[in-house]
Amino acid sequence: MSEEILINVTPRETRVSMVENGVLQEVHIERTGKRGIVGNIYYGKVNRVLPGMQAAFVDIGLDKAAFLHVSDIGLQGSKYAEHFGTDDLSDENPVNITEVICEGQMVLVQVTKDPLGTKGARLTTQLSIPSRYLVMMPNVPHVGISTRIEDEDERIRLRELVDKVKSDEQHGIIVRTAAEGVEENALTADLEFLIKLWDRIKERPKAAGNIIYEDLSLAMRTIRDLTRDEIEKIRIDSRTAFVRLKAFADEFVPRVSGRLEYYAGERPIFDLYGIEDELQKALERKVQLKSGGYLVIDQTEAMTTVDVNTGGFVGHRNLEETIYKTNLEAASAVARQLRLRNLGGIVIIDFIDMTDESHKRQVFRVLEKALEKDHAKTHICEVSPLGLVEMTRKRTRESLEHILCESCSTCSGRGTIKTAETACYEIFREIIRAARAYGAKQLMVLASQPVVDRMLDEESASLAELETFIGCPINLQVEAYYSQEQFDVVLV
Repeated sequence: MSEEILINVTPRETRVSMVENGVLQEVHIERTGKRGIVGNIYYGKVNRVLPGMQAAFVDIGLDKAAFLHVSDIGLQGSKYAEHFGTDDLSDENPVNITEVICEGQMVLVQVTKDPLGTKGARLTTQLSIPSRYLVMMPNVPHVGISTRIEDEDERIRLRELVDKVKSDEQHGIIVRTAAEGVEENALTADLEFLIKLWDRIKERPKAAGNIIYEDLSLAMRTIRDLTRDEIEKIRIDSRTAFVRLKAFADEFVPRVSGRLEYYAGERPIFDLYGIEDELQKALERKVQLKSGGYLVIDQTEAMTTVDVNTGGFVGHRNLEETIYKTNLEAASAVARQLRLRNLGGIVIIDFIDMTDESHKRQVFRVLEKALEKDHAKTHICEVSPLGLVEMTRKRTRESLEHILCESCSTCSGRGTIKTAETACYEIFREIIRAARAYGAKQLMVLASQPVVDRMLDEESASLAELETFIGCPINLQVEAYYSQEQFDVVLV
């Protein structure tokens, strides 16, 4: 199987696409204005210590001083840890902030919350540096496993693997949920990356306001996290980004370096495999299948539903065979759409009802097989008697729709608007209400073009009867910027 990664870089946006056999499978998008500074590590200077708040304000080079509470100050490795006999602050060992920090002191801090409005960033001195499977906590000798990994045998296996590959007792390691089921070489590669990164961080100049570590960009996270052995090429369409990624790979992920390639073609890199068209299709509800069938995908707050339909596919033998073929194709298509649209949480797939049990099992196996390539963790239940498959897919980031779209201002996200007929009848009721309340001598209706057209055509007789009933004329005026649901009844 041919697999490659295409990286499109512009000043304000980076897009990464994963292509398998010429078909787009995943898209990752990062916009510069929405990255924030959470996770960044700074060398800061304490400006003020406030004993009453048990907090300090720290200058890290931003417009507003950042906030550091005593509960976020780690004491490990300091004279205070020895004095208090503890490696961290807790309710059992309350510490006054004046005993651990003073004005003018230089501190290494990490941002835990972005600045908001008039408030500065929130800080901690308890550093953590994430990779794909692990989180390193410098100078905290502790190994932990994510509580979301519930299988006890897997927890034991992962702890033994970490103890085996972890040579430096000074650094703590937390095993992330994504590490469930991964092999030793993957954990080793992650740990080597983190150790090299921390060594580089320690070498950075320690001056007030200096940024010591910045959370990796999407392109760099792609090199670190998404590059498997099967990936043949990683093409980047920006020379500046290519040089930066090459240097990053040479130092931290040397096994990937040889696969990086600068793309200098005249055609936009995402046009190579029709990716722009695929992105547009991925925002639509309806997904056409090659057989003539189709999927309807609806993303709601609680879950995502996928409805499978035969459409124009009639098959060559009988109805059961037609349904079976459509469901088989749909199973693979659903797995791809979940990755492409990055749909997480609960997913309900409504396959077309099948009577043959062997057909049900085969469709389920095809779905399972297709989901094996997914980076996000999935869990699937058997096909129910109603033909439904319930599954979950771990939320790793915002869905494609949430990144690229916003709720429609006309329908407020409902996906439908009231018909012109409905709007007309609402206007008639409002006219009666206004006439009775204010005793108007003349009324003006402001509405959209389709609504006014209907009132002058299909509803003209009703409008004339209404004028007679309320005893005053009704004028109509088109407002080009009104939606079909908007209207106003004005006294003249």
